[in-house]
Amino acid sequence: MQKITPFLWFNDKAEEAVDFYLSVFKNSKVTRVNRYADTEHGKKGSVMSISFVLDGQEFAALNGGPYYTITPGISFVINCASQEEIDYYWEKLSEGGKIQQCGWLTDKYGVTWQVVPTVLLELLNSNDTVRTQRVTEAMLKMIKLDISVLEQAYNQ
Repeated sequence: MQKITPFLWFNDKAEEAVDFYLSVFKNSKVTRVNRYADTEHGKKGSVMSISFVLDGQEFAALNGGPYYTITPGISFVINCASQEEIDYYWEKLSEGGKIQQCGWLTDKYGVTWQVVPTVLLELLNSNDTVRTQRVTEAMLKMIKLDISVLEQAYNQ
């Protein structure tokens, strides 16, 4: 069991959101489902909370009602080794959501993701500040990140 587990609060769509995430991320599964008894918080038998794993990362989700909402103040970074991987996650997670700048998107359930090529950190950690500035400027002009454009900016 990992020490820290992200816990996502949904009004009433935790099960639907988890099913969606399981369809996007390979090597994923539900590990536990807790259901409401007949209480004021949820209809008897409906999902109260779900523990699940997305590609090795443990998460939990709760149908807690309309008291809190998920904000972009917290986001999840998906480290992608290739442009194909970036394209895959971008397409799946942005469907029905909102795309943003610099590889950020908010999915249809309100969760914010950063779809980022692993090479970006290498390019930005160079000791050559002129190169890193060019990469930063290229990145700031992008919506979905493009590895070839970032590498081109670095190598100019």
